[in-house]
Amino acid sequence: MKREIHNWFSPRLNKNMEIAMYGHFGFSLLLLPTAAADYLEYERFQLISVLEPLINSGKVKVFSINSINSEAWLNNRMHPRHKAIRHQQFNAYVENEVVPFIKMHSSDNTPIITSGASLGALHAANMFFRRPDLFAGTIAMSGLYDLTSYTKGYFDEDVYFNSPCHYLPNLTDHNVLERLRASGHIHIMTGSGDYEDPEGSRRLAGILAGKGIGCDLDIWGGDMRHDWPTWRAMLPYVLDKKF
Repeated sequence: MKREIHNWFSPRLNKNMEIAMYGHFGFSLLLLPTAAADYLEYERFQLISVLEPLINSGKVKVFSINSINSEAWLNNRMHPRHKAIRHQQFNAYVENEVVPFIKMHSSDNTPIITSGASLGALHAANMFFRRPDLFAGTIAMSGLYDLTSYTKGYFDEDVYFNSPCHYLPNLTDHNVLERLRASGHIHIMTGSGDYEDPEGSRRLAGILAGKGIGCDLDIWGGDMRHDWPTWRAMLPYVLDKKF
């Protein structure tokens, strides 16, 4: 399997950021880490290994980036407003630096699908819902889509506009709605086992349905807990069966 590590100094984050790239062809899959993890997390936990047949066949090319969650919502030493600012800087980094990098290493008009597990699922879904002009869909696994789950009671405009369960019900922009409705690749997946919260996925799916946005809600059984074996099963399944 072709594997490359790239890095550059991000002016939006004011730090060096790495990105791992796997494969040579196919649509682009952008992976967002869980919690405070890094760009190699999906490789360490063998998720890249289970995707290897799909990567080698040219069905998908995977890009995995660092999180800055430890510098934002997971940093209890920061003032909440500063967390929100850092979160917005991360959005700007992805939209203005990562997306052009992916396009530079992809064929013309190759779609970009966002994906992640746990907190990475929230970020992946949010990025797509905010910018369906940049992203073609999302595969969100075991997520909660209400950012206030992480803000410890803090709420401002930046929290609102990064919390899909808050802004989607009020979304009226026709162009954005039509792009979301046309996607065909909104996959909301969750287990029902230990530490999973399928109601969070059902809530998001209900909000999308209320806006006329199609969504593939896939709730797995009680043996599927909030852990890597679940995500190692889910992601190759949806990539193989739905793409």
